[in-house]
Amino acid sequence: MIVPTFPSNEKQRQHAVEQYNLLDTLPEASYDEITSLASFITDAPISLITLLDNDRNFFKSAHGFPDTESPRDMSFCGHAIISDHPITIIEDARKDARFKDNPLVVNQNAVFYAGVPLVNLEGYRLGTLCVFDTEPKTLNDKQIMTLKVLASQVMRLFEQQLVNLKLENLKEELLIRNENLKKFANVVSHDLKSPLANMTSLIDLVESDFEKYASPESLEYLQLLKDSSSSLRHYIDGLLMFYSYSELEKSGSETLDFDEFMNHIKNLCQIDSEEVVFNYTKDVGEIIVNKSALSQILVNLISNAVKYNDKQQTRIDVSFSKNETDYMFEVKDNGPGIPLGEEIAVFDLFSVYGVDKYENKGTGIGLATVKKLVESLGGRITVSASKDGGCVFVFNLKRLGN
Repeated sequence: MIVPTFPSNEKQRQHAVEQYNLLDTLPEASYDEITSLASFITDAPISLITLLDNDRNFFKSAHGFPDTESPRDMSFCGHAIISDHPITIIEDARKDARFKDNPLVVNQNAVFYAGVPLVNLEGYRLGTLCVFDTEPKTLNDKQIMTLKVLASQVMRLFEQQLVNLKLENLKEELLIRNENLKKFANVVSHDLKSPLANMTSLIDLVESDFEKYASPESLEYLQLLKDSSSSLRHYIDGLLMFYSYSELEKSGSETLDFDEFMNHIKNLCQIDSEEVVFNYTKDVGEIIVNKSALSQILVNLISNAVKYNDKQQTRIDVSFSKNETDYMFEVKDNGPGIPLGEEIAVFDLFSVYGVDKYENKGTGIGLATVKKLVESLGGRITVSASKDGGCVFVFNLKRLGN
């Protein structure tokens, strides 16, 4: 018996094998179907998909063979991966100096062998798709071609496994980064809120004590400080809300009377009936939703509609409908609308368009939070221009059980 030598690039080849994360994995139907077909096409009782490890030949799939591996130094596949031929065929191993006293030949009667190297995109030979028989035989051209095609299919499965593995690792890395970012935002936001509250209180004290004596210019500076503090507070609150949306998602669903719920939303938004015409679909009855999440979604959309409206009287219409799987909402206003072409970007974090009726610039966090909440509840949100001017936000939420 001649022990197969290692390829000159063995270190790199071994690293390539390990990258696929297939060693010592359980059998899979997609591979077993290929070895079963290989045996059928070649009329050979045994077919294997092998990976050459450091000192063993691991079988990812074994048709007609009970073991999951064999020593590499007695493997036929070890010779196949160092051969220059696209397929290694041993018609009678008993007459081949490399194998005639091999334990696989002597003890297990492995007489015939045909193996196609499994070559990855970088050119490394990872293992083989091979067939064994207990008697001498030959393969015709169609059988050889079919084995090569099946080997290519094995490599496609290997490459798909590698892609899935990379995606899984990337997903895990992104989850960790997102969690770290969430923690960072929470820590920073909480740490900023306390000194900001102190600063606001001090400004109020200074304004109260010196209001009678300060010049109009000084009072104007104090007002600028108050406005800046207020903007920063809104920004921090928005960040906290954006990164705590998952907590709202976990708050669970409950049964609500739609009329009562919409009146609750109206009160939360502090809508002045004289300045704002607020309509919503009546006689809906009860709905089962995540109240906390839906409240946050509607409060954001309605508050924006009020705050950014440029008309003498604001009009907001909230429409509701449902089918077997979804609740559908439409929030329409008569404001200035979204700039043409920005219907998708408006939901990006920190995207800001224009100023509100008080000349204040937004934080660009509210609509990003709305989008996150809607999607976390199985829905989708879009915005478009109303025919009469203004915006129309349309979103759906999956009904319980769907």
